[in-house]
Amino acid sequence: MNTILLFIIVIVISSILQTSTGFGFSILATPFLLLMFDVREAIQINLLLSLVISLTLVVKIRRDVNWGVFKRFVYGSIVGLPIGISIFLMANLTLLKVAIGILILVLTMLLIFNYRIRQTPNKDFVIGGLSGAFTTSIGMPGPPVLLYFSGTGIKKEALRATTLTFYLIIYAASLVVQIAFAGTSKVVWMQSLYALPIVFVGLVFGQWLFPKINQYYFRLLIYVLLLFTGAYLLWQQF
Repeated sequence: MNTILLFIIVIVISSILQTSTGFGFSILATPFLLLMFDVREAIQINLLLSLVISLTLVVKIRRDVNWGVFKRFVYGSIVGLPIGISIFLMANLTLLKVAIGILILVLTMLLIFNYRIRQTPNKDFVIGGLSGAFTTSIGMPGPPVLLYFSGTGIKKEALRATTLTFYLIIYAASLVVQIAFAGTSKVVWMQSLYALPIVFVGLVFGQWLFPKINQYYFRLLIYVLLLFTGAYLLWQQF
């Protein structure tokens, strides 16, 4: 019963966060899903549910998408996806997560102290590649994109729309790659099916919440989530 309750709470809060901000489902849900499922199952449940959220919202938010950045993210992710699954299958994931956790914490602190990044097409491509690699290796595409967009100072509407539309592509591709190379299980699909009504509750509340978050608190929320992600990746290994 405690596990079921935790699952419901995690999914609904993560869905609200993803819908209202365009990010956060993987960042918030993955640590808790890993407590309940093995690594492969947790990553694939995360990918499936995030894909549902993006599919549901993409028509409504398409007017705010920065299509130039979106295309370069997608091109970069084509390079990053196979790199990520290779890391997942062969590398020492403990060392990888420690390194990523430290990097996220350092870069987030730089952003908090007003370090800014100038957006360029080449950087868009690199960030898309990193996000692709993060998705198939640790199930978290968000940190590279959040760090980049926070540094460039993009408006919250464009951030939410561009990331959710990009995630629609990258989650679908990552799920195919994961299943092809790591396999899947009945648990993944049944638990995802059970979670769908909870996700739709989160979608409704998230849509209601989005207009109420101003740009300052939106940026603050990004920093909190990034710090949480970095700290969690480090804590998980010790």
